[in-house]
Amino acid sequence: MSSETSSSVLPPGIRTFKPRRGRVTQRQEAGMLDGRDYFIEQPTGPLNLNSALPGYDDIVMDIGFGTGEATAQMALDEPRMAILAVDVHTPGIGDLLHRCAHTPLPNVRVMSADALEVLTSLPEDSLAGVRTYFPDPWPKARHHKRRLVQQPVLDLMASRVRAAGFWHLATDWAEYADAMQVEFDAHPMWAGGVITRPDWRPKTRYERNGLSQGREPIDLMYTRVSP
Repeated sequence: MSSETSSSVLPPGIRTFKPRRGRVTQRQEAGMLDGRDYFIEQPTGPLNLNSALPGYDDIVMDIGFGTGEATAQMALDEPRMAILAVDVHTPGIGDLLHRCAHTPLPNVRVMSADALEVLTSLPEDSLAGVRTYFPDPWPKARHHKRRLVQQPVLDLMASRVRAAGFWHLATDWAEYADAMQVEFDAHPMWAGGVITRPDWRPKTRYERNGLSQGREPIDLMYTRVSP
């Protein structure tokens, strides 16, 4: 499952992720060392994407990449597209950095940060798209305020994703998929809905575990439209 965001975009104290550090394996520790050239420190000011990922016209942000297997595969499949991969889960960051270093994946950069803070630091219209696969559904009603897909986040995302750009999401929580559609439908700068699962989206370990338990994934694709 993804680890995502908390930020001043949302009310004080509201986080859309549970901080999970976990045990770091030797492989993950080695990945953090071997893949250090792929790692970006969170800046105190604006993030210069042209400096971080020079030579790419299209940059996609992956929010909450888990172990990084889907991010790595899509980076291989689309070498002309750069990926800014953001998560807060230390073992997963080690996994993805290991993949970056040993594949290698020159079109990927990794950040350990709150994704909303990263988005806030980016220039307007700087992203070709965003991908968020299996974010925390926060199923209890009292926790719905922690869900990633809500109006303040849609506002921020619409300002950072350029016109005709996309936000691709996947969830295996049907109620959350319905709630996502309600939020997107209420926003004037996003258009789209549920789509057939694309063949090019790699299956993640979380998704495979869900399928083995009878949870079917639901993909949603939204396009950023002009105001």
